[in-house]
Amino acid sequence: MKKNFWKKGLLAALIVAGGIGFGKTAQARSSVVQVKGSDTILNASQAIAEKFMSTNKGARIAVTGGGSGVGISSLINKTTDIAMASRNMKEKEFEQAKNQGLDIDEIVVGYDGITIVANKENPIKDIDDKTLGKIYRGEITNWKALGGDDAPIVVLSRDSSSGTHEFFKEHIVREGNAKGTQEYGDGTLYMPSNQAIKQEVANNKYAIGYIGMGYMDDTVESVKVDGIDATRENVLSKTYPIAREVYWYTAKNREGVVKDLVEFAVSPDGQQIIEEEGFVPVK
Repeated sequence: MKKNFWKKGLLAALIVAGGIGFGKTAQARSSVVQVKGSDTILNASQAIAEKFMSTNKGARIAVTGGGSGVGISSLINKTTDIAMASRNMKEKEFEQAKNQGLDIDEIVVGYDGITIVANKENPIKDIDDKTLGKIYRGEITNWKALGGDDAPIVVLSRDSSSGTHEFFKEHIVREGNAKGTQEYGDGTLYMPSNQAIKQEVANNKYAIGYIGMGYMDDTVESVKVDGIDATRENVLSKTYPIAREVYWYTAKNREGVVKDLVEFAVSPDGQQIIEEEGFVPVK
């Protein structure tokens, strides 16, 4: 997939002129619409904002990362107008927003398949989800147990501020049990971004990690899960075991640039950008 990797993880100051969400409170804070959160959909959101501003010359939009948790907490604290997230907002987060006088809307902007990646020299090309959980819980620690080299498995995960970290923990580490108590193994290395995981895997023959499908390229090898590739078709049909929605969260009573930007993101033009950035459009 063709990607603009020079943009990954960077602070995007996407500025031209415009309105704001959250009414008078946000207007007093800034005339720039703030979009903050998930590293997974950071690039796609940047591209959407850039395209929107190119045809809406009065718009001023800043897009920054930090993780889903950071975006959602910023939304609740009224320091961002749109939170990008690669996980659902939790019930307690909706309650916190309500206590702040915010009625939050959940917008699905695309679909993602969390892609398991290994070094291109690693002979393991397929791992079932149960075995993957054992690797990430630290119960399997050597590639030899999977038919590979006699070498320790270097386990890479996103850090705890990441929505991908939480989604993967529930669906793989805890085997789909939302109330489970299993945790990542003690030897897990926590990385700040999809790009950091990909770079480490590319340079380490014995590393394994997971990234959003929009970050996949030929520097690493995609590992099947339960014999299924993380392809557009498999993600859309949800036959791929680690498929999920990616979200924007914002106020239901949004107006001005925020309202128009959300409408653009789910429009055919916005969804084309989602696809170009390596994700699966919702329409």
